[in-house]
This record gives sequence, C-alpha cells and structure tokens, in this order.
Amino acid sequence: MLPTSVTAHFRVLLGHAGVRRTRFHDLRHTCATLLLEQGVELVVIKDLLGHAHISITAEIYTHVRLRLQHDAIESVGNALADPTDHGPEDDEPPTCGITVR
Repeated sequence: MLPTSVTAHFRVLLGHAGVRRTRFHDLRHTCATLLLEQGVELVVIKDLLGHAHISITAEIYTHVRLRLQHDAIESVGNALADPTDHGPEDDEPPTCGITVR
C-alpha cells in the first residue's frame, strides 16, 4: 500500500470512530508506551520498533521511564509503610501495602 493510501484510510477510520486527527505513526509510539507501562523490557521494545540502538528507544520514551521510576519508588514506600498498627500480640506479619504481580 502507498503511504498516502494508508493515511487516507486511517483518517476515514478516525472520523468514523470519533477520534481526533492523529498520525498513523503515533500508533507506533502508543504501542511502545503501553508495552513499557506493562513492564516489557526496553531491549524487547527496541527490537520490535527496529531501532538500531537501545539509546534511541530510551531517549524517545524517557518521559514514560521517569514516571515508571517514580511509581516504583512510591511502591517501595507503600510496601515499607505499615498500613495498620499491629500490636505485639499479633502472630501474623503486617500486610504489604502493594499488590504483587
């Protein structure tokens, strides 16, 4: 297919779906962002996108990686926080403040 044909069909589909005008190439960025947010390794995303060097992928998706790092640090803080005040008479260890997947 010619790139102009793909773009034209994509615009029609966007119109039917009621989605604002978006570049077809933006789907690539969306896919990579979603993969990163799901915990897929950066090297795997690099291979899927066909980037020659991981630094290219890392630079493009730095904003996502910084947010994920912030979320990870927050998760550690939640895990260390005692969600309930357990007295010494409790035999059960305190529950963890995060969900483990």
